[in-house]
Amino acid sequence: MTAINAELLCEFIDEIVAPDPVWLTQARTHLDNLTKPLGSLGRLEDIAARFVAISKGNPDWPLNKAVYVLAADHGIAAEGVSAYPKDVTQQMVLNFLREGAAINVLARMHQAELTIVDVGVDAAFGDLPGLLNRKVRSGTRNMLHEAAMTEGEMLRALQIGLELADSAHENRQTLIAVGEMGIGNTTSASAITAVLTGQPPAAVTGKGTGIDAKTLEHKVRVVDTVIQKHLGKSHQVSDPLDVLRRIGGLEIAAMVGLFLGASRYQIAVITDGFISTAAAALARAVEPRVCEYLFAGHCSKEPGHRFLLEYLGLEPILTLDMRLGEGTGAVLAMPIIESAIRLYTNMATFASAGVSVANL
Repeated sequence: MTAINAELLCEFIDEIVAPDPVWLTQARTHLDNLTKPLGSLGRLEDIAARFVAISKGNPDWPLNKAVYVLAADHGIAAEGVSAYPKDVTQQMVLNFLREGAAINVLARMHQAELTIVDVGVDAAFGDLPGLLNRKVRSGTRNMLHEAAMTEGEMLRALQIGLELADSAHENRQTLIAVGEMGIGNTTSASAITAVLTGQPPAAVTGKGTGIDAKTLEHKVRVVDTVIQKHLGKSHQVSDPLDVLRRIGGLEIAAMVGLFLGASRYQIAVITDGFISTAAAALARAVEPRVCEYLFAGHCSKEPGHRFLLEYLGLEPILTLDMRLGEGTGAVLAMPIIESAIRLYTNMATFASAGVSVANL
């Protein structure tokens, strides 16, 4: 892919189109003719109908599933907003590569191809098998004092996500989950959430890695100060990419690119937790049609997550009080989506089964 600039990005975004509503209508008609009372499969019917519409009426089976985990460090970690040191980002990436993390277990179990991407970890990994090295720089700058990224760095990180979507399309992946790893990234996600939803920092900032009450108070103050510094008191969002550049993260930027790219290729995407959903919300702010391709894997324990889901107009498939990240909640939602599609494609209709329809 040619190095992207603002003009090329706009051209790319213009290629995103919503699924044809004809397919959604046909899917709902088919669901109503299956051997069951109308609507009796509840939200599974909505999930199936949306996936079938994305698939243009012909969902491939079995699904070709994948999960992308994007890793980067955050300069804001220097402000003591996490219970863990930033070295944990590097250590967890190594754990992913050794297949010892939760996402490894779940990806294997649900047969989702796992890709680990270094977008900006503050460590030199060398040429490690299984790691996709796309490092833009060694972590963002400290957004408490300056913008997290330059425009060029942000665009390079966005391009990484767009290229991952190219790869997903080339490999005929039909359902992808998007996760992350990065100490300090819940602080960035909290600031993004407050700006996009208009909620106060205290309402959207949570414990992240498990900080205590005193550290949480400090974290809220940091988020508020960051927003005031970069966006002023009005918090008006005229350019979501400028918000991303100022208070985002390299892995968040790459996820924004992946959400945009997947939508362009009409690939169904599952958001994971708070940070993944913050990236999806930024992608939606850039191009609202992105929402047509999104499924919310779960609602995490982080308080800001529900505000993001409301902003996106999505209802979570699962609510398990998780706050791990890594794509775990998104992958856990995959078998629910698969079940919905399998019911759609394999159940008999009233006509084919010779079953009488309801007398309404």
